[in-house]
Amino acid sequence: MSIACCLPVVECVYCLACARWTWQKCLHSGGYDSETWGFASATEFEPVPRMCRLILSVYEDDLEHPQWAPAGGYGMKSAVGGASERHTRTHTVIAPTYLLYVDHQHSDVVVAVRGMNMAKESDYALLLDNKLGQRRFDGGYVHNGLLKAAEWVFDVECDVLRDLLERNPGYTLTFAGHSLGSGVVAMLALVAVHNRERLGGIDRKMIRCFAMAPARCVSLNLAVRYADIITLLFFRCGRYPPVVRTAVPVDGRFEHVILSCNATSDHAIIWIEREGQRALDVSLINITCL
Repeated sequence: MSIACCLPVVECVYCLACARWTWQKCLHSGGYDSETWGFASATEFEPVPRMCRLILSVYEDDLEHPQWAPAGGYGMKSAVGGASERHTRTHTVIAPTYLLYVDHQHSDVVVAVRGMNMAKESDYALLLDNKLGQRRFDGGYVHNGLLKAAEWVFDVECDVLRDLLERNPGYTLTFAGHSLGSGVVAMLALVAVHNRERLGGIDRKMIRCFAMAPARCVSLNLAVRYADIITLLFFRCGRYPPVVRTAVPVDGRFEHVILSCNATSDHAIIWIEREGQRALDVSLINITCL
């Protein structure tokens, strides 16, 4: 009899434990992660919408007749115009399609990588080429397939990148990617830092990475150690992306399932560009009003 009386109590405790687990794992809002992060200045945030436009341009089949161009276009002019210089747009089964680009206006050499192509089997193979603890890198763990893609791109393009950096001293080297491409550029940044001699001895502080709607591809210790390189990450946590300097995932961030009421638009690079430009415009207006 006494045991039977205890059963409702045990059931209540069990239900409360399940409810707590559900709340922690499935009802966690991504906005909570950025509550304590510092806001970026307009100067720090300025490259974000510009990088989004460069990434978006890689999705185009023909830049002369663009289908997805944002308001004002991509801002990419021919070398004759003197403002920018488009070098190569490479299709490959080893990595997502990417673009090498020199922006003379902003003194920047950019490698822009598009996101996953749902009709491309090799992109699925790249994404699934990983097992827990399979690939170590610099004392941490990384996604095996993404690192292999990044190493392939680096080996193919490092001579071109070194030549561009030598012909344009003082230019930064920026890797920018979206979705699956964000994982590739994160790996590219790590590979570039460890092979700076192949890039003409570029300073570490001149290497940057912008990952939009990022893939989870590095262990926490690497995320912290390379936070000075991967300076901006957009998590899918609402229509308006968090404006932050560095987004280092700590304190159980990887243990949660992040829900969003706008999951599709939050992830789409075209929406990230629009909201990023909107955030920059608001920041500039606030500065003007001060």
